[in-house]
Amino acid sequence: MGGVPEHFNLPVHLALENGLFEARGINLQWTMCNGGTGQMTSALRDGSIDACIVLTEGIIKDIVDGNKSKIISGYINTPLIWGVHTGAKNTLQHHSEVYDKQYAISRFGSGSHLMAVVDAITHEKQIAKAQFQIVSNLDGALESLADLSTDVFYWEKFTTKPYVDNGQLKRIGEFVTPWPCFVIAATDDILRQSPETIIHMLEVIHDSCRAFMQSDDNIPLVAERYGQKMNDVEQWYHATEWATHGWISNKMLQGVVHNLQMAELVHSTQPIPELVWRRK
Repeated sequence: MGGVPEHFNLPVHLALENGLFEARGINLQWTMCNGGTGQMTSALRDGSIDACIVLTEGIIKDIVDGNKSKIISGYINTPLIWGVHTGAKNTLQHHSEVYDKQYAISRFGSGSHLMAVVDAITHEKQIAKAQFQIVSNLDGALESLADLSTDVFYWEKFTTKPYVDNGQLKRIGEFVTPWPCFVIAATDDILRQSPETIIHMLEVIHDSCRAFMQSDDNIPLVAERYGQKMNDVEQWYHATEWATHGWISNKMLQGVVHNLQMAELVHSTQPIPELVWRRK
């Protein structure tokens, strides 16, 4: 299973550390994907991972583009708050100034790319492909923003907060994803080969997420593990809801596809394949 090195995934790490997958006969191995959604969708395609916790819009776009995978469950039911960032030396001051500037993105098709485009469309702006520069991950973005080779970078607000606090980044705005932000996806191959294992894996994840939400003791744990301030983690924790079941809203899927089409990231003539795993 792949995932980003962010606090959202702590319930899965706790389940691993406490042997909860092993107790259900599941040998789950975690693959850290610093490159985010683009890295994970590529890894699903080449079979180097079987499943991942991934941005909703990213996996939907990639399935439409031919990725032989399915969404198997919701993971985070609440939207993601994207910070709109620039470098400390950059003269940019306001979110409204970014749309003709150079964007740092981890990869094309990643959240940092898709959200920048969707944000621009909602403000009746357009971003040219030449405005995007691939920087691979957060470290690459920090470097490119510092040397002014890029001007703006979209990343999850609380993950980048320590860099805002220490002065490496300026947060000049926010953009809230207009849908639940993370889902769990898996390849068609693993769903065909091991459907019962996948169901048991989801049960462990849902149980761990339910337990995580029931204890405020996890707030200092997140702060310690991810190097964040207690008041920031407290704000994030109480604004985030994890999924405790596998249900996916068709209305939500339609909304994401509509926004991707509006942003011309999915062509209106493209057929929309089955996006969600239908358990037999």
